[in-house]
Amino acid sequence: MSKHKQVLNKMNALTLAAACALCLAAGSGRAQTAPAVEAVLAGHAVLGADASVAAPRDAGAFFATAGKFANAKRQRNEQLGSESANTFVGDPKYPRASGGALPMKGQSVQGFSGIVSLGKGEFLALTDNGFGNKVNSQDALLMVHRLSVDWGKGRVLRRGTTFLSDPHKRIPFHIQNENTSRRYLTGIDFDPESLQVVGNEWWIGDEYGPYLLRTDFQGRVLGVIETVIKGKLLASPDHYMQGRLPNLPGEALFEVRRSNGFEGMARSPDGSKLYPMFEGPLFDTAAKSVEKSGDKTYVRINEVDAASGGYTGRQWKYLLEEVGNVAADFQLLDATTGLVIERDDSTEGQAPACPGEARTDCFTRPARFKRVYKIDLAAADAEGFVRKVAHIDLTRIANPQHLAKLGPNEAVFSLPHLGPEGLAIVDATHIVLVNDNNFPYSSGREIGKPDANELTLLDIRALIEAK
Repeated sequence: MSKHKQVLNKMNALTLAAACALCLAAGSGRAQTAPAVEAVLAGHAVLGADASVAAPRDAGAFFATAGKFANAKRQRNEQLGSESANTFVGDPKYPRASGGALPMKGQSVQGFSGIVSLGKGEFLALTDNGFGNKVNSQDALLMVHRLSVDWGKGRVLRRGTTFLSDPHKRIPFHIQNENTSRRYLTGIDFDPESLQVVGNEWWIGDEYGPYLLRTDFQGRVLGVIETVIKGKLLASPDHYMQGRLPNLPGEALFEVRRSNGFEGMARSPDGSKLYPMFEGPLFDTAAKSVEKSGDKTYVRINEVDAASGGYTGRQWKYLLEEVGNVAADFQLLDATTGLVIERDDSTEGQAPACPGEARTDCFTRPARFKRVYKIDLAAADAEGFVRKVAHIDLTRIANPQHLAKLGPNEAVFSLPHLGPEGLAIVDATHIVLVNDNNFPYSSGREIGKPDANELTLLDIRALIEAK
């Protein structure tokens, strides 16, 4: 037996032993602990952190550069590269430089928040809203890219980019480019996080409203679907109706926390249903706290009928392993089983690690909880909690063929990013993961260098076969 196998077998044996010690044989989906199984690196490809694309000519000179409002003073700054960035992770008293800077020429390709496999190494990838929020993303255009991946060379080629727009005025509120004919969408209008192909349309999950956007393949908006479930509108502070708040502060209630809207969205195998999933727990106005089961929080999966564009009212609950964790993506394997990225939202990096130390030359909060769970909706308990079947640990990936293109290319490979964010089913045993590299704010692969966009091909046969 190789040293690599010995290490992995020991690691998995310890994990399984701990899981069995905690599980209750006859319990519900919440009482069981989903064991860890092995994932194997099958391919790794990289698109540089500073990858950019020119804005369309008819978008205007304003979009020739991006990141003009992403500075500490929140003031306009047009001097390229003049604003050095720090990472999101670390001690605020000792900020760690990411190595990236803004403003930049062109539009940043960075931040893949959703991905769809088109077969034969071709993918659609959705760029996140820009630089993190409405204020600093006013000059960031929203885009879907067609990518071609050469796994042998570890390269990602951008074959084309489609810019989202609203020329037919289907969006029911004022947008940044209101006074232009094409009405290109920006990061102040929406925060796109998930992407699905349904017939001849793209369906995009948004965090701001949260909304679902329907567009054609040219990126032109066909409709915006509000989150109305069982007759009730669920909204965040960034929903456009929050501009019509009640008179008194105590009356201003909303259930969806800012940046906790639709992060993942699965599609049924026949394309008739969509399943948008909240990133974080809703706020329980009666309990005056986020939704919990015992001492753990949970998020909701919702069902949408693609033909009518309406919510069916069917929901499931997904229990997060730790308070503060988020659900980053959700894809279905078949009609009732699927995969969920569950991760913490506060750690990144691997080595050199110096947990809790007041330093900037190492990872003070190294990557800890980054997983993909297999879930079973059909095995949900009486309260609607899905069953967690098993999981893979994205910080401990077997790498027997030494296929890593970035980071240590050793027997055990890690995805140490703050945000493993997108997941696509490639075939019966493989998935692709993408990271939101939050350019220029994430630096989890190497100290002092902004994270690249990584596409990681994993053989997850053990997870697929887990029962």
